[in-house]
Amino acid sequence: MRREDIEFTGPGGATLRGWFFPADAANPSPCVVLQHGVSGVKELYLDGYATVLQAAGLSCVVHDHPGFGASDAVPGTPRSEIDPWQQVRGIQDAITYASLRDDVDADRIGLWGTSFGAANAFVTAALDRRVKAVCGQIAFINGPRTFEARFSADERAHLLELFAQDRRARMSGADPIMVPAVAAAPSGEAMPGQGAYEFFTNGAAERAPAWRNELTVRSFELMLAYDPAAVLPRIAPTPLLMLVAPDDELAPAEFATDAFATAHDPKRIEMLPGGHFDAYTGTPFEQSSAAAADWFSTHLLAADRVGGG
Repeated sequence: MRREDIEFTGPGGATLRGWFFPADAANPSPCVVLQHGVSGVKELYLDGYATVLQAAGLSCVVHDHPGFGASDAVPGTPRSEIDPWQQVRGIQDAITYASLRDDVDADRIGLWGTSFGAANAFVTAALDRRVKAVCGQIAFINGPRTFEARFSADERAHLLELFAQDRRARMSGADPIMVPAVAAAPSGEAMPGQGAYEFFTNGAAERAPAWRNELTVRSFELMLAYDPAAVLPRIAPTPLLMLVAPDDELAPAEFATDAFATAHDPKRIEMLPGGHFDAYTGTPFEQSSAAAADWFSTHLLAADRVGGG
């Protein structure tokens, strides 16, 4: 595995930082931009995916979202805040960075995302025709539908009041209200369940000391209003690969398959074994990374690329 530390200018002038994995192939090479999901940082297994893609002859840019990991927050905004559109702009800046490298073919750039990062990948691919192929796994796909399905009427009312309270606090000059990203027991965390808690706390302890178990309440508000499903029909003619875990406890497979049905060809869907956090290790990782490598090899490396090329 060869990689170098990189940085580039992101939204609002913030410096975004990450890694560049040069392709094990002749330059200039195709390049895939990879990014994580809710609160995730690049050290949490993204190097594994980049290494598989690198071995297939693809360069990779892996970066932390604004305000997470090694990346700076956008001026005027707090760290640990998920603003989906800010993250999409950061992904577009990562694409621009890749396109300016002499060892990257600017006409063959792909986009990969996981969980909430898959949502961002889909939205970016629908908006930015520089993306020539996109892969999203275990995708958060529909915020409003998630809000209705995950919370009772009383819980929704409580959250809406919490969002309003946070807005009042911020306008009054107070610090933003924070919630844990994960928790061992239910406590208003963003990602419920023991699987989420174990994935982040076990992985972060050894792999990602920059990870922080916190998110602003506004992150929750913005995520639940975000609707990537609405733009899936606009991704075509860019080739779309969606990797879905039928046993996903955080991003229901039904939401993903319903959204996939609205997308146009060229598209493909594959099922992964296990739940939401199984995709990063073991057999599900081997399957998901191989599927991504095959997808990008077909649409970025092949001489006769399908769609978006």
